[in-house]
Amino acid sequence: MNPQQETQLNAIYNEATANDDNIIAILQQIQNTFGYVDKEAVLWFARKMGVPVSKFYGVVTFYGQFHLTPRGKNIVTVCCGTVCHVKGAPKVISKLKEELKLKGEDMTTRDMLFTVENVNCVGACSIAPVVIVNDKVFGKQSGDKMVKNLKSFREEVAA
Repeated sequence: MNPQQETQLNAIYNEATANDDNIIAILQQIQNTFGYVDKEAVLWFARKMGVPVSKFYGVVTFYGQFHLTPRGKNIVTVCCGTVCHVKGAPKVISKLKEELKLKGEDMTTRDMLFTVENVNCVGACSIAPVVIVNDKVFGKQSGDKMVKNLKSFREEVAA
């Protein structure tokens, strides 16, 4: 752990103890600071607080909001609910993975620009299949349409 990370963790710890925060709030702060729940940070907090590491990981693995691996700058969420599935969500995911050069279980690009994830339902069945990039909703998507839509997110980084 580098000195900057240690400083960040101490700041989170000081704020957490001042506010009498629980493990969930601490994990949220860790994720907000590092972009994911860093293993070293969890170990650091477990030692500092005298709380078993398993308690932290029990919370992390229970709640879907927490991520144990670094995520890309742009989160591409593909709805895989029944209607989206029937209308082509698996094909959209395949095309996205092909375009982003994601192999096997990899869901984040090497340049950390995109993370592709799927969710059970976003509640927008009338515009299925649905893909959400960050907070922008794209309805009635095909793989090719979605590849075109990703170009603007790539251009933001290049600018």
